[in-house]
Amino acid sequence: MSADRRIEAITKRIVERSKPTREPYLDRTRRAISKGVHRSTLSCGNLAHGFAVCSAGDKAKLAGDVVPNLGIITAYNDMLSAHQPFETYPALIRQAASEAGGVAQVAGGVPAMCDGVTQGQPGMELSLFSRDAIAMAAGVGLSHNMFDAALYLGVCDKIVPGLMIAALTFGHLPAIFVPAGPMTSGLPNDEKSRIRQLYAEGKVGRAELLEAESKSYHGPGTCTFYGTANSNQMLMEIMGFHMPGASFINPGTPLRDALTKEATKRALAITALGNEFTPAGEMIDERSIVNGVVGLHATGGSTNHTIHLIAMARAGGIQLTWQDISELSDIVPLLARVYPNGLADVNHFHAAGGMGFLIKQLLKQGYLHDDVRTVYGQGLAAYTIEPKLAEDGTVLRAPSAEESADPKVLTTIDKPFQPNGGLKMLTGNIGKAVIKISAVKPERHVVEAPAIVFNDQQELQDAFKAGKLEKDFVAVVRFQGPKANGMPELHRLTPPLGVLQDRGFKVALVTDGRMSGASGKVPAAIHVTPEAVDGGAIAKIRDGDMVRLDAVAGTLEVLVEAAEFNAREAIKIDLEGNEYGMGRELFASFRRITGPADQGASVFF
Repeated sequence: MSADRRIEAITKRIVERSKPTREPYLDRTRRAISKGVHRSTLSCGNLAHGFAVCSAGDKAKLAGDVVPNLGIITAYNDMLSAHQPFETYPALIRQAASEAGGVAQVAGGVPAMCDGVTQGQPGMELSLFSRDAIAMAAGVGLSHNMFDAALYLGVCDKIVPGLMIAALTFGHLPAIFVPAGPMTSGLPNDEKSRIRQLYAEGKVGRAELLEAESKSYHGPGTCTFYGTANSNQMLMEIMGFHMPGASFINPGTPLRDALTKEATKRALAITALGNEFTPAGEMIDERSIVNGVVGLHATGGSTNHTIHLIAMARAGGIQLTWQDISELSDIVPLLARVYPNGLADVNHFHAAGGMGFLIKQLLKQGYLHDDVRTVYGQGLAAYTIEPKLAEDGTVLRAPSAEESADPKVLTTIDKPFQPNGGLKMLTGNIGKAVIKISAVKPERHVVEAPAIVFNDQQELQDAFKAGKLEKDFVAVVRFQGPKANGMPELHRLTPPLGVLQDRGFKVALVTDGRMSGASGKVPAAIHVTPEAVDGGAIAKIRDGDMVRLDAVAGTLEVLVEAAEFNAREAIKIDLEGNEYGMGRELFASFRRITGPADQGASVFF
């Protein structure tokens, strides 16, 4: 069926807004397509370097232009649980490509940092900027112009957005994203959260905390809560960059390997040398981006994508805004309850019906554009399936079920958990911000309380431990934006604020920093822009100022007489402590030129 008229209206608005950038992008992409990948036009020295380590057979194939060559961009390292499975993928891909008559080469590796390791540490200040560094690293790998298509191996928070920016920058090449899947379920996420809160209160020690964390994060694969990493996987599937059903199959299983082999053979088929040429820059359009936003809302996905999706879209010349994201949230119902928006993890989500069931439900009432191109072909309806392993070891796809296997985790379109996605834009005299309320109880959607101002997250931690926060208040944590210190996630704030909320106090957070996709029950106005270091209004707030966060009306205000507030000077602080150590000095130029959060916090756009 056609898309809901409200979805269509927002899509058309994005199309019109994007014309000044989308049309030149498509023109550049088509000119690159017309030039093609002509390895035979490379000098003999160029080509010899390009296939020096290939087998004699592959050298013969690559000497001409009649055999497609796949470039593998990999985020493998054996420290990240989500990326460790990629160690074996290149060999698997090369074998599958050879069986199909093609060639595959690792074109390059990209950095892949773990936000779970760097939370609350200096390294977290590199995290957001690593996205753009990943895009640049992928660009270096593909710049050799040896490849007819690209396979992107990446999963986690900044890696997939960075890889998608690269895929659209090299939009003349077909691109398939090849996931590794989530780790098997460990300690339930709500129990992990309970132990964290007890630790914050001093009721359990470090040994108990480490035991709980180790039982949660215990093996190969993506962390099982629904944070940015698993939101990435949902996005790649609903936007058509994955093979149907590929997102949430556990690593190290025969079906996982079958999907990887299938993605390889499909990538060969959609090159310019095949019969279904599908360049990524033409495949992904405004409808694809809107589908991604709809999926984000329907699943209660990560707030980080209010930044990443904007940057990803801009790489393809598409101008997405917070207003678009917020209006789509008002329309799209919440169909999934996955931690922190529920007790289930992504394995439970997949078992309940997963992406195939979700897409089928959203298509039923026109919440998704079906008339899109994907790496699998034309139309998103082809993704309303359940992947299985056939007897011959290939992928078999059965139609997705009509009923959820667990309605407490994944529901139908006519019985949503709530009528909207719970992600809203806030505006007011403090600036613009976003808030995710899908896990926040309705009675906490509006908080009005005196401000307590902190210039870094450690100050709040110290005040909590000293017993100075036993009251109603709005924590204003500033100088955490991209220009100040790289915009780290402030996930360490969640346990103490959660403790205070559970003790009956009205608490909320206002910050120009980020909160993880794992942020949950405490109302948090995040990504405030303009940020404090740019003289934004958040830098004018003083202790005791009444602040009103209203997620119902969509407002964020400091309740100070306008003339007085406007006359205040924005506070400035010494940020030298954030400029050095753990590689932060290497990203000084990024901090100087990055754009604001509502424009993707990117050094490119």
